[in-house]
Amino acid sequence: MALSSPPIRFLTYPLLGVVKEHVRAEFFGRALSQRLGRPVLVEQAPSYEFVEEELNAGRVDMALATAEQCDLFVPRARTVLRAVRAGRWYYHAAFICRAGEALTLERLRGKRAAWVAPLNTAGHLLPKRHLASLGLPANELLGSQRFYGTYRQALLAVLSGEADFTSLVTTHTDEYTVRARMAERVGADEHLLKPFAFSGPTLADGLIITHRLPEAEASRLVSAITAMSHDAGDMDLVLAPFDIEGFAPVRGTSVEAPALRTARRSEVLALELDAEEVCQRVWSSTGTAFGQRLHDAEGRALTELFPVAATTPLLSLVRSTRHNNVSGRVHFRMEAGGRTRLYGAEASLRPSQPGEERPCVGLLVRDVTDMDALEQDVYRLAAFPLLHPDPMLELGREGHVRYANLPAHNSFPDLLELNTRHPLVLAALAHARRGVSSEAPALVQLGTRYWEVVATPLQDNESLRVFAKDVTARKQMEASLLHENRMGTLGSLAGRVGHHMNNPLAFLMSNLSFAREEIGRLRESLRTGREELTLAEVDEILDALSESQQGAERLKTIVEDLRLLAREPPRYKARVNVHPLLEDTLKLARGELQHRARLEKDLQPVAMVEADEARLGQVFLNLVLNAMQAMPEERAARNVLRVATRTGPAGEVIVEVQDTGTGMSPDVLEGLFEPFFTTRPNAKSLGMGLPVSHAIVTSLGGTLRVKSEPGVGTLFTVTLPPAGGPVARPTHPEHELAS
Repeated sequence: MALSSPPIRFLTYPLLGVVKEHVRAEFFGRALSQRLGRPVLVEQAPSYEFVEEELNAGRVDMALATAEQCDLFVPRARTVLRAVRAGRWYYHAAFICRAGEALTLERLRGKRAAWVAPLNTAGHLLPKRHLASLGLPANELLGSQRFYGTYRQALLAVLSGEADFTSLVTTHTDEYTVRARMAERVGADEHLLKPFAFSGPTLADGLIITHRLPEAEASRLVSAITAMSHDAGDMDLVLAPFDIEGFAPVRGTSVEAPALRTARRSEVLALELDAEEVCQRVWSSTGTAFGQRLHDAEGRALTELFPVAATTPLLSLVRSTRHNNVSGRVHFRMEAGGRTRLYGAEASLRPSQPGEERPCVGLLVRDVTDMDALEQDVYRLAAFPLLHPDPMLELGREGHVRYANLPAHNSFPDLLELNTRHPLVLAALAHARRGVSSEAPALVQLGTRYWEVVATPLQDNESLRVFAKDVTARKQMEASLLHENRMGTLGSLAGRVGHHMNNPLAFLMSNLSFAREEIGRLRESLRTGREELTLAEVDEILDALSESQQGAERLKTIVEDLRLLAREPPRYKARVNVHPLLEDTLKLARGELQHRARLEKDLQPVAMVEADEARLGQVFLNLVLNAMQAMPEERAARNVLRVATRTGPAGEVIVEVQDTGTGMSPDVLEGLFEPFFTTRPNAKSLGMGLPVSHAIVTSLGGTLRVKSEPGVGTLFTVTLPPAGGPVARPTHPEHELAS
């Protein structure tokens, strides 16, 4: 099947987080692809809110949405298909408590509720609406309300005593239906729970087909989806992730009967054969078998009922089962209805009845043609962990290794021995805790090798899927390129360094030569006894030596800054609170600041950072001094220096230094971080402060950015990755004005 058209983006809500259901959802997408001749990409949303955001933004072709979301988007969608369960396109919420407690809706005051999710209908919104309609608003009535993510987790919370009641979706308001649904989620423990009330009905959840699809494509998609619950072909498992029999178009948002077609079930044939291979009982879900109708089948031999292509494998299976006294299974292909179809048959021995020499054999035959075609793709996908060339793991919530593929065991022989203490596992847990989709992979060094680690939570089974990639070669190449780049940069600086060093070297050598001559003359005078040197001449020698010392200090500063640019990033860093560093910086600058500008501080709580405290303090001092020098003293009454801290969207630490100075042109901004670039050539500045600051910040994994507008001012922004742990809070009020 050629899939040349662009894929249809199908977004599902997060309750499909169970691995089994997620695979089945992929199954559904592939079944649609097969019928449409166009790929369908199934994507699980991280939250119900995300589904709504993507629908509002017009970035999705089809979405599995809650009942409320379906109601909301009816006017804006091509069409909305409601899920049909037990023949109904609507459902209720059943209130569930422990079997030993006699709860009623009127006796819920002060009780603890276990809800599924804020936007879940039967697990939160519907029961709360029902309570409100009875004059029992949940927020005033209940002692506590918590969200547990899934129906299973909410039911378990009630079972454990963590909550007093929950709610569960049900198609019928009777105890038997509810118990069947509870058994699906908590197994044999369902008898420990009981329903004590039901809400009114609401239309079911369903599929929203959006206007992103052209009308003709949307019609084809709707036809393909609705046909799955009506056409033969064993599509039952395809609809399994939605726990439904199919989807049906329902007009509007009222609970009214839609025009539903009678579903044609998959072809299933059940037979009971006696010792003579005569059919004692015959039943077919469709009234047909192998493409032909069944007439007066009971009492006839199997070979009289069906073609040789069917009876040959079926009789072989029956005789093998009888001979070996064990159940058996066989698949066979044959022509039926003008098409080659695949059938699956199972045989089992019935317990012997009194007077029987040999027991009867039961046969169950199903048409599995369509399912087989889909399973081939699913099996190929399921083999991914086995065939994946890189290490892949699945971890429990606390980091216990549940699964590791062969490359993982080969790469980390001590994985099972160390288990939760393995560095790879610790890195994966830390990466997952950050919980940011755009978070860069964690980097782990084990011996001489480097590994990038990415951990993705699997919601319902409380696991982490972990991928590790060996990036040793890349890290070595990066280190080599960084070294070459650093050396190249230093080489290109040689000319400019020489220019900046020539002046201090020239007057240093000149002054030292003068001092040497004068001291030589003094020595000669002392030797001969002539006192020709005056006090003024001694002062002149001292001035020359003082100037020489200043020149040497200037040369030392240039050399130290160059060494800082060329230095490797520090291997060991400490946890640093940026607030004390900023306070110390402002104290150092306060003397000059009071003559230039008014200080404004807005220090919000931020995380600690991992840094060299002295080097990070140097960055802040460089930025503050740069800001002050950009503001003329004659405008001191209007000048403002603003220093602020805040937390970024991904938890990063952001420090801002902003001035209302002269600002910079685009040409100046372009060369701002180049060594020896300065706009004040006659001042003491060597043009090394900002390049050195940039080198320090980038070595810490952060960024240093600048925005400036001539005549308005400049904003420098330092962004640093958080070190985790407690939040660093300012020692002074969060908002402070100082003059």
